Amino acid sequence: MNPTMTKETVEASKEISPSMTKDEIFAHMKKYDVRFLRMQFTDITGNNKNVEVPSSQFEPALDGKVLFDGSSIEGFTRIEESDMVLKPDYATYHLDPWPSFGQQHTEHGKVAHIICDVYNPDDTPFEGCPRLTLKKICAEAAALGYTMNCGPEAEFFLFSRTADGAATTNTHDSAGYFDLAPTDLGEECRREIVIALEALGFEIEAAHHEVAPGQHEIDFKYGDAVSTADKLSTFRFVVRKVAQDMGLHATFMPKPIFGQNGSGMHVHQSLYKGDNNAFFDPNGEWEGISDIMTWYVGGLLDHARGLVAITNPIVNSYKRLVPGYEAPTHLAWSMKNRSPLIRVPATRGEGTRCELRMPDPSCNPYLAFTSMLAAGIDGVKNQTEPPLPITGNVYKMSKRERSRLKIKSLPANLGEALDALEKDTVLKEALGEHIFANFVNAKREEWGEYIAAVHPWEIDRYLTTL
Repeated sequence: MNPTMTKETVEASKEISPSMTKDEIFAHMKKYDVRFLRMQFTDITGNNKNVEVPSSQFEPALDGKVLFDGSSIEGFTRIEESDMVLKPDYATYHLDPWPSFGQQHTEHGKVAHIICDVYNPDDTPFEGCPRLTLKKICAEAAALGYTMNCGPEAEFFLFSRTADGAATTNTHDSAGYFDLAPTDLGEECRREIVIALEALGFEIEAAHHEVAPGQHEIDFKYGDAVSTADKLSTFRFVVRKVAQDMGLHATFMPKPIFGQNGSGMHVHQSLYKGDNNAFFDPNGEWEGISDIMTWYVGGLLDHARGLVAITNPIVNSYKRLVPGYEAPTHLAWSMKNRSPLIRVPATRGEGTRCELRMPDPSCNPYLAFTSMLAAGIDGVKNQTEPPLPITGNVYKMSKRERSRLKIKSLPANLGEALDALEKDTVLKEALGEHIFANFVNAKREEWGEYIAAVHPWEIDRYLTTL
């Protein structure tokens, strides 16, 4: 099925705005024959979840009265305290930008979705809700006068499927970075993804092929941390949905193919004070950046070894964070130079920002932004001075050169990253005890399963030689 939108869906999408009230949303759904509403939220590991309600339940759903079983969601609650409530954020209401069909391809009405916060039945915020956790750290930053803006660059792979629909790591794509020639179905799929995203209110800034075969990137305009995390969660769903409808498999797995560049999610970030970018100072010591920015960078570097467990949260993440494939592995910062962990793009004025280059798209965006902001704000509060910016290529430095410049490295694997996270009291406090404990427990279990398994490489290496 080609996912291109109908004319009516395009017109219906134009009538949606972030300022809509409950009554306006209800009227919009009735006008355009919306039959189902997906109440969307995320679990602690960042997977999109939803409770779908039919039109007869739209009113209680918009009133925040939909309950679900929290004990069935990873890291949420125990079975004896399982009831959870979904509170919709009206600003996130949108129609799904593709036709909706049943098993026999019979149209059964439009589907809308809305992003929700998770509450307890007594109307108190649930401490295990990642979105509320991000809102909490944003409120703490706001108390200091700051608003975080961020812009992620999420990369992904498009692979072929077998005749029976199973995912593969095969692609007949032979393109490279920014290639123009239409070399495979991926280019058409990327366009369809952009069309769908624009219907959902995204402002797309660029879409292009990345370095590895089958690898793509679509960049959307930066925004405040919460709305950007919402967009990133929706983005991942849309990419997978459109790819599936076009007979492809999309994956945000960081390193699906050995010997090729992995998928990262560089995050551009800045702090605003009112309407002014607090990272910009025309008289700043380092090429027009303020003390606030250097301290923020200092905070990111200071907490990076624990932060990476949140921004790069799966075993496979650390197959990308190895030398030789353009992914950062060393704790340094630079102006323009793309080899360190943090880069300061050349733009100044309102566009002054830093780019954290280690995250990958497997992370929970709400927890990743929470942890980045907590680390950066800790640097601002403590006026943490980063080391001198690096001008040379860190990739080509010897271990002795890095030691002389006091450049440390990221953890080599998920187990080491979790060790560092457990020692980081700032990140632990930002995440809250519930999320911190459940996240670490889940990831310890994942790491334990991995190191206990016997992998094909071990069979190839040792079976006939020992």
